Amino acid sequence: MITDRSESVLSLANMAQKASAYFKLLKFRLSFTVAFSSAIGYILGHPGGSWLQIALVMLGGLMVTGAANIVNQILEKDLDKLMKRTANRPLPTNTLSVTEAAIFGALIGVGGLFILASFFNTLTAAIALLSLVLYGFIYTPLKRISPINVFVGAIPGALPPLIGWVAATGVVSVEAWILFGIQFIWQFPHFWAIAWVLDEDYKKAGFKMLPMEGGKNLKTAFQIMIYTLVLIPLSLLPLQFGMTGSTSALIAVICGVLFLAQTFHLMRTCTNKAAMNIMFGSFLYLPIVQIAFVLDKL
Repeated sequence: MITDRSESVLSLANMAQKASAYFKLLKFRLSFTVAFSSAIGYILGHPGGSWLQIALVMLGGLMVTGAANIVNQILEKDLDKLMKRTANRPLPTNTLSVTEAAIFGALIGVGGLFILASFFNTLTAAIALLSLVLYGFIYTPLKRISPINVFVGAIPGALPPLIGWVAATGVVSVEAWILFGIQFIWQFPHFWAIAWVLDEDYKKAGFKMLPMEGGKNLKTAFQIMIYTLVLIPLSLLPLQFGMTGSTSALIAVICGVLFLAQTFHLMRTCTNKAAMNIMFGSFLYLPIVQIAFVLDKL
């Protein structure tokens, strides 16, 4: 009897460990952020949409993004072992096998695409599939080949709000490209700030994340500043095209100026602390601006 209970407890513990590992594979916080951007695009394209529709576009986006993250982790399993921040992921620790991860990724990827195609339109699903392929199979291997990987990775990273807009309207319009453009440009200061802070860890895996001929120096800091500067006029385009009102435009400009000020500090000091401030600033900038757009629209 005691043995049976012990085996039952061990079985439950193993199941819980497996469930936790599958959840970790999703990179839930990252996937949720992506899904949130999809919801922003959907609401801006269809302000009268129901909560169920918003939830479905988020769910579909989260599942496809999770699948892309799993492809990334399968391809980088051996490299993740080399880096401190990734060494404890489910695949490097053998908590899950590559086969288990691949099956899970395929299931949620197909499920997410099915949701987007069935409840919205096939164009939405097609763009989501393109995003998955770009991130999982092109951006991922490029990380060890060339710094251009950041440019390539910024494309699937910027597609979520466009996907949301297409889910709402059925077309890739100018407004969709504006949402794409804001998130596309935002990713350069965001990712380069992360790459600056994690440079030593990335080098262990041979990842080339900082700009060509750059490093943790003034050249990289200057490029971060330029892309952040471009965000300010870009964030005014939703107002110009009647997507939102003047209040959100003002908020976007204020956030852009504050974000830009952080890059000047990095240019002066070229320190990890300044880069980390930009990293956290970027985490705040995008959701604040996107939420402002939605509230102004509603």
